[in-house]
Amino acid sequence: MSTATVAKPSAKQPSPGRRRVSLPVLLLIIAGVLVLTSVVRLITGADGITSTGQMSTALKLAVPIGLAGLGGLWAERAGVVNIGLEGMLILGTWFGAWAGFQWGPWVGVLFGILGGALGGLLHAIVTITFNVNHIVSGVALNILALGATRYLATFAFEGEEGGTSKQSPPVESLGNFSVPGLSDGLRDLNDKHWFLVSDLAGLIGGLITDLSPLTVIAVAMVPLSWWVLWRTSFGLRLRSCGENPIAAESLGVNVYKYKYLAVVISGGLAGLGGAFLSLVASNIYLEGQTGGRGYIGLAAMIFGNWMPGGLALGAGLFGYTDSLKLRGGGTNVHALLLLLAILLVIGAIYLVWRKRHIPAAITAAVSALMFVWYGLTDEVPNQVVTATPYVVTLLVLSLSAQRLRMPKADGMPYRKGQGK
Repeated sequence: MSTATVAKPSAKQPSPGRRRVSLPVLLLIIAGVLVLTSVVRLITGADGITSTGQMSTALKLAVPIGLAGLGGLWAERAGVVNIGLEGMLILGTWFGAWAGFQWGPWVGVLFGILGGALGGLLHAIVTITFNVNHIVSGVALNILALGATRYLATFAFEGEEGGTSKQSPPVESLGNFSVPGLSDGLRDLNDKHWFLVSDLAGLIGGLITDLSPLTVIAVAMVPLSWWVLWRTSFGLRLRSCGENPIAAESLGVNVYKYKYLAVVISGGLAGLGGAFLSLVASNIYLEGQTGGRGYIGLAAMIFGNWMPGGLALGAGLFGYTDSLKLRGGGTNVHALLLLLAILLVIGAIYLVWRKRHIPAAITAAVSALMFVWYGLTDEVPNQVVTATPYVVTLLVLSLSAQRLRMPKADGMPYRKGQGK
């Protein structure tokens, strides 16, 4: 009796590594990083790192990553690990381009969602009904999607004008728009290269310049998902399936139904990301065009601690690093070496303050190497630029791993009535 009484308080105490960052603190961190970025831009002269074009490209590249991550969020909040996001993205690209080529881009968007949802349904049947290991099912789905689209492309696109067995004919554009007046004003302000003001103008201007309607819809999915999952009874029941399905079942929740809905919605969101790639980022389906974005989306979801807001920040970070190789990559990445070195110095000071001396020493040593690399070179090789998004993915996951808290029943097998 006394042992149980003593154990309960200790079980309820959160571990230091899992403290949630409050919104004011998060905003201060973002503001601090922006100020440091502006300082680095002035020192290095690499004005492209905060230009309107850079930010606009980053947003375009962040959208499919964010949609894939959002799909993973829906599935894992219901307790189903979705490694198959890459395959669902692939299905979205193919179905989007196939239908868009025949019936127009908006029909292509719808079919891209349906293609991804079909992959989600298959994953749900295998994992929920037949209780197959979630990782095995996801990997198999990725392989199946790649093989199926390669096979179907031969019949659907070969012989069509501009089409081959590896790409579709061009699809009509969804169109672009900018906010009148404000977009041009912010671009002009960004071109002045003033400290911080021009950087803010580039950041905001990139979010309202040359936008596709599908970009707006995709961005709206983030707050909409938050509202549905955290502010509705439907979302509460769905999340309970990922935390404790046995308890949810005892309260009358149809766990199978909510898991199925979550995984199908997950596939639909990833399919929307795939349709974005073949209809907006490019106007054709091209074999291999997902480029591992499903896996990076999964990394963004983990970086965001299974929360929509954090996921959006992670997708933005990965989209930005991905955009570096498209716009003056070598010079911009070289400038960001200095920014990273300064951030590591700040991290080392923080670790010393927390009396974690060994991690602080390692962080300081890595920072010194970054300063040496920056001082001895004028531009980084193209190979480093190409690898930057993937290196950043690994760094972010390794540095944020200790504060993560996944849904308790995520990936665990469930059978109706198993708690009786």
